[in-house]
Amino acid sequence: MNRAAIRFILGWILNVEAAMMLLPIVVAVLYGESEGWTFVAAAACCLAIGIPCVVGGLRGNAFHSREGLVIVALSWLVLSIMGAVPFVLSGAIPSPVDALFETVSGFTTTGASILTEVESLPRCILFWRSFTHWIGGMGVLVFILSIVPMSGGSHMHLMKAESPGPSVSKLTPKVQSTAKILYEIYLVLTVVQVVLLLLGKMPLFDALTTTFGTAGTGGFGIKNDSMASYSPYLQNVTTVFMILFGINFNAYFLILMKRAKQLRYAEEVWGYLAIIGVSIAAIAWNIRHLYGTLEETLRHAAFQVATIITTTGYSTTDFDQWPEFSRTILVILMFIGACAGSTGGGLKVSRVLILCKTIRQEFHYFLHPREVRVLRMEGRPLEGDTVRSVNVYLVTYVLMFTASVLLVSLDNKDLITTFTAVATTFNNVGPGLAGVGPLQNFSHFSDFSKIIMTFDMLAGRLELFPVLLIFFPRTWKRFS
Repeated sequence: MNRAAIRFILGWILNVEAAMMLLPIVVAVLYGESEGWTFVAAAACCLAIGIPCVVGGLRGNAFHSREGLVIVALSWLVLSIMGAVPFVLSGAIPSPVDALFETVSGFTTTGASILTEVESLPRCILFWRSFTHWIGGMGVLVFILSIVPMSGGSHMHLMKAESPGPSVSKLTPKVQSTAKILYEIYLVLTVVQVVLLLLGKMPLFDALTTTFGTAGTGGFGIKNDSMASYSPYLQNVTTVFMILFGINFNAYFLILMKRAKQLRYAEEVWGYLAIIGVSIAAIAWNIRHLYGTLEETLRHAAFQVATIITTTGYSTTDFDQWPEFSRTILVILMFIGACAGSTGGGLKVSRVLILCKTIRQEFHYFLHPREVRVLRMEGRPLEGDTVRSVNVYLVTYVLMFTASVLLVSLDNKDLITTFTAVATTFNNVGPGLAGVGPLQNFSHFSDFSKIIMTFDMLAGRLELFPVLLIFFPRTWKRFS
């Protein structure tokens, strides 16, 4: 185990987090809020630990996949612990368990909250709470990859460990260039959404925090009713951008490189858009009697489908009051999630497609046992390792989900509340149904259940294995 590399990257994580805290400090100054000192204290703590860790550099020590997985898991844990400090010090969330839950929910872009009332919170706290979505959406390690020089295949090991999806490909020969391109696309889409929201007469603070939640597909709102009190125009803009941020960023790269013709092979993107279209049509038909006009029906249906499948978690209406058919569709979308290589959570559309192709191939083998067929995805043959990893992921996912539901059920909540609470945290969605519906929160769970769901949020965001690996003793043994 290359402990020097782990220490070096964790140091950079803390230093970057300290720099990120400058923004809520500026917000506190602009609004004259005394709570800004909590971010100064947290940033000082980050720098006090981080600077000594990076002094001297990495010294050419490359590391491998094992270190990559461990670094990613520990980075997100350290990031969340230090990010929770301002909540506790300011008194906004005095309980350390609640503060950690809220912070992990922010960085993992889940959007599940323990807060019963948010509009009375200081602006700097609300800004940081939403900004954690933007930081975690693309991944703080992807940002570090774009600025920190590393040797060997170290860049790729980190990117594979943090990026969502069954496989990770480089957009350019150099991983560092790939990371820069991803963040440039992320930033441009963010700026465009802010501008469009401002054109709809949304206040700048609201536009920034709403965009942070949309870009990171997180969903922390700054109003108690989430997005319900905003105009139809603002809701529609948010709907479009939630869908855009749920698309694999490789598609945007192809468009930038004037290779849009290759998108005809993008099965995941077309599958993702088809699922959204069919779901909107089905739900709109099912809830047509609940709203006065077709426009209102379609707007609410489209917004809720977009916010759930992209695992954003905003809401414009109490969808917990919708008919069972519509609510069931939304629960299914929680599990499917967005595209791999996007900021969304869930199983990912690519994994669902691969599983469907695998099932179809098995049926074909029953009918034609001697015929050899090659599984293909997006015009290319699927490697056996990719299919195996998807199958292993699904089995691990089901086992962890089942165990979490069992443990959270010790709180003795009703089954719908318990099931959807785990589903929404494990898939980084935000709101669930019943006791964790869009008008409810997670404050009524015990500290034990909150810890379980905090673990689920981290595991879901990091694709299970990095978080699980740190609990294996053999992970920490030195290489022979």
